[in-house]
Amino acid sequence: MKTQLNKDYWQNRYENNEIGWDAGKITTPLKEYIDQIEDKNLKILIPGAGNGYELDYFLSKGFTNVTVVDFAESPLHNIAQRIPDFPKKQLIHSDFFQLDGTYDLILEQTFFCALAPELREKYASKMHSLLSKNGKLFGLLFDFPLTEEGPPFGGSKEEYLNLFSEKFHIKTLETAYNSIQPRKERELFFIFLAK
Repeated sequence: MKTQLNKDYWQNRYENNEIGWDAGKITTPLKEYIDQIEDKNLKILIPGAGNGYELDYFLSKGFTNVTVVDFAESPLHNIAQRIPDFPKKQLIHSDFFQLDGTYDLILEQTFFCALAPELREKYASKMHSLLSKNGKLFGLLFDFPLTEEGPPFGGSKEEYLNLFSEKFHIKTLETAYNSIQPRKERELFFIFLAK
């Protein structure tokens, strides 16, 4: 029987501390990209944020218009405990596919690979609909063979090109040279611009 990757599934993973994807801090490729962003007023979304270490880093760099969304309540609670003055309205407990609004920048970090593979086209369309004109989707995608066992589910550069090229200009899609050790040679850094 196939696992239902629903709210209960993700909440249970957090409650049981089965969060192998959680690096405990922002990973180097994301940190180094964020360091280059000059416009601190960008409206930023972190979907499937988990414990949201990327949020902490954005805030430390002076960004304030950052929204995080997660299917599970526990990681949002963890963020609220860790950053008590962070606006509650920017912590959204929701299904990503039900989100509204537009964002200038969306960060992808272990969210895409956690979705059932049959949702990938829907993900690409939803990301496109959430981005403002000239908005960017950036982050990391896993680069290992797609499996039926997951999450995480794998994928390949070729698959991502096929999936995103219709709605996005592919600015960058290459093996991350600065991955954290457990993910070395297994992830692609990307920047996609909404068409």
